[in-house]
Amino acid sequence: MPVRRHHVLLVAWTVLWFLLVEPSGGFSWHYLRQGEELLFSDRPDGGLSLYAHHPELQIGPVSLAVARLFGPFPAHTGAVLAEAVMSGLGLAMLVLVGRTAARHYLGTGTNHRRLQQRLLIAGLAFIPMWVEVSVRFAHLDDVLALFFTTLAVHELSRGRAWLVGVFLALAVDSKPWALAFAPLILALPRPAWLRTALWFAGLVAVAWLPFYLGDLDTMAAAKFTIPNQPASALRWFGVTDPATPWWDRPAQFALGLTLGCLAVRRGRWPAVVLLGADARILLDPSVYTYYTASILLGTLLWDTVGQQRLVPWWSWIALASLYGGTLLLPSDAARGLARLAFVVVSAGYVLFWPDRRRRGPRGRSGRRGPRSVQPQPEREPVTA
Repeated sequence: MPVRRHHVLLVAWTVLWFLLVEPSGGFSWHYLRQGEELLFSDRPDGGLSLYAHHPELQIGPVSLAVARLFGPFPAHTGAVLAEAVMSGLGLAMLVLVGRTAARHYLGTGTNHRRLQQRLLIAGLAFIPMWVEVSVRFAHLDDVLALFFTTLAVHELSRGRAWLVGVFLALAVDSKPWALAFAPLILALPRPAWLRTALWFAGLVAVAWLPFYLGDLDTMAAAKFTIPNQPASALRWFGVTDPATPWWDRPAQFALGLTLGCLAVRRGRWPAVVLLGADARILLDPSVYTYYTASILLGTLLWDTVGQQRLVPWWSWIALASLYGGTLLLPSDAARGLARLAFVVVSAGYVLFWPDRRRRGPRGRSGRRGPRSVQPQPEREPVTA
């Protein structure tokens, strides 16, 4: 894979942010350490009884298995190594998104230098939020969910249906909220839907069913609640419950899946990740800054694959309104309103703003774009 100038600049930008944040990083790494130790132990509250006894560990088994790789190291050393690896995954995702965009526009006369510039500008917004989730909070589960989703998008652009199902399943097996990205399956050719869905459902079942069958109390883990923060967008809907309402998680999944299906129906599959993340931001009772990383991946995909403007406005709008708003807005109510406004405006734009140049994953043009992807030749496109 060739290294280009914008890759070097993004690496330098990542290293700078890593060095700035790492001294205060690893905030949540102890949850990963605790979870992987319990999962691979024979303690009564570990193994397949892990989630029944520790519902606060809302971490998928794939993430705990990967965290095990850092277990042999001393706690601090393992945390720093994990943060470095997770930061590197962010750079790999930028390269994958660039290659996805190059393949998406293959044969259209797209100026690849402009595409590289667009990726660079969007990447400069993406990296600070990626370092927030990968270094400051060290949320390996969120990192892996977004990384596997990016791999699924890349395979979607190549028409490799079964790998789309595999990577989407691994995303859900890393963090359950990634279920909102499942509508990407519908961007494949209709004959591939069933096969891909079976791969997806099968691998999700393989990862999660043993815990439910091994300890029926695991069902209670789905009822785990967190505080309803004053700055959440939920407050603007009049939801003043002190903790997660009973309907909140199902509503997040339902809204994310519905919006994603609508995006594919309208030929705007690159918006699926942004819309799934929007649903999470809109209805989640918490306001952790690392949530914004999923939004920035969504805007990165939209800015580079979903449209052809040189300036990736949505990546910077997201960074300013969600991350900047957290730091600069004077009140919880104002911060909640900023979150609500971003979700409503961004979702409305990617779903309904007219764009006659929109293209489907195969590279065919049309007002709505095709709903499916056909397998591409193995010839590699000019990379971004």
